[in-house]
Amino acid sequence: MIDKIIQARRSVRKFKLDKPDWRTIIDCIDAMRYAPMAGNNFSLKFILVDDEKKIHEMAEASQQDFLGDVKYIVVVCTTPGRTETAYEDRGKNYLKQQAGAAIQNFLLKLTEEGLATCWVGHFVDEQIKDILSIPKDIQVEALLPIGYAFKKPEQKRIIDLDAVLYFNKYGNKKMNNPPKLSA
Repeated sequence: MIDKIIQARRSVRKFKLDKPDWRTIIDCIDAMRYAPMAGNNFSLKFILVDDEKKIHEMAEASQQDFLGDVKYIVVVCTTPGRTETAYEDRGKNYLKQQAGAAIQNFLLKLTEEGLATCWVGHFVDEQIKDILSIPKDIQVEALLPIGYAFKKPEQKRIIDLDAVLYFNKYGNKKMNNPPKLSA
């Protein structure tokens, strides 16, 4: 089942006018709590926005007009404190990795629930922070507009596994002494 959900997930930028049930969105946000976190320091915060004025301001701050057409946006933020203290420079990488893992959980759960989104990472940080009263030290990682896809998204281009998989060193396309498959 997970394979079908992974393969069905698409970025959607055109949504129906129907308003999703906010409780379903909360269930999808809950899936983000199960992402791996460095040192088990949970560094993420989520803001569920349904205020139309704020949604339109966020569309402007991101230069993404389609954001203004949705009823909900989930904003994913990281709180760098403990992770950066524990891991210093590597902590910045871990925060991004953790946010990405959590967002992927969210994307897959939305797909399972029949909802759609588009991972938006282009926005003016200071404007989003001002709109949502986010403290200066908190990082805004993504804006995730939520709705029902206006139409079924087209099949996305599939990358051939042979084009991206190497063995034992970068660029090596052959596995030395591959294990024999038992019957």
